[in-house]
Amino acid sequence: MAVFVLVHPAWLGGWSWKKLVPLLEEPGHRVHTPTLTGLGERFHLAHPGVVLGTHVDDVVNMLTYADLRELILVGTSSGGAVITGVADRVPERIAQLVYLDAFVPEDGQALWDLIPPPRRPPMKALVDTVGFGWLLPRFAPDPWERFLRQAWQVTDEADLAWMLDRLRPTPFGHFTSPVRLVNPAAEQLPRAYIRCDRWPNPGFDRYAQTASQDPRWRLLHLDSGHLPYITNPHELAPMLLELAAS
Repeated sequence: MAVFVLVHPAWLGGWSWKKLVPLLEEPGHRVHTPTLTGLGERFHLAHPGVVLGTHVDDVVNMLTYADLRELILVGTSSGGAVITGVADRVPERIAQLVYLDAFVPEDGQALWDLIPPPRRPPMKALVDTVGFGWLLPRFAPDPWERFLRQAWQVTDEADLAWMLDRLRPTPFGHFTSPVRLVNPAAEQLPRAYIRCDRWPNPGFDRYAQTASQDPRWRLLHLDSGHLPYITNPHELAPMLLELAAS
């Protein structure tokens, strides 16, 4: 039986995997869904000093104290940067990395470097005007409900209500601090990229193309929007279970 560790992205929390967890546990696998500092039920711990390294520490410490090994580490969206940092720290604990429609930064890159330049000024304006200079309240100037419906294709009313109650601003350091990669052992880990084809994103398309050409990677395509663990869990679960079996 496999051990899954699922790492959420900015604004969300461990709560966001609620639909997927029972589908992975039903065959007998173990699933852990840590919440990163300053988000979800840990939003009260947010402060200006929270950076990407803080979130890497969150996951590394959970793996270490729970003594988890041979695990499948899944990161989605900006969680891809987190699992990249975790793999560099504790590759000996990881059997496989899975990037679920996620950023794949290289050494020295921050998430901010990977966001398309036209998107950066309005996001930074949100930080400066309503985020006290250190919080990013949402992905775009659009209100969350409209953005979730139109861009991320969350159309179920119950899902929207559930999410809107739980989304929290993300410490801006999550986006602006770079990944530092120093451990060659991490580069040898098997990895998979799951591209969610209904979320148009040229950057993620490039990651998928790279995965298709690199023998370390396995590429899978999912007919869903950017949040399949919320909108399409019954289609996502078999992919993860198949990766665990392989």
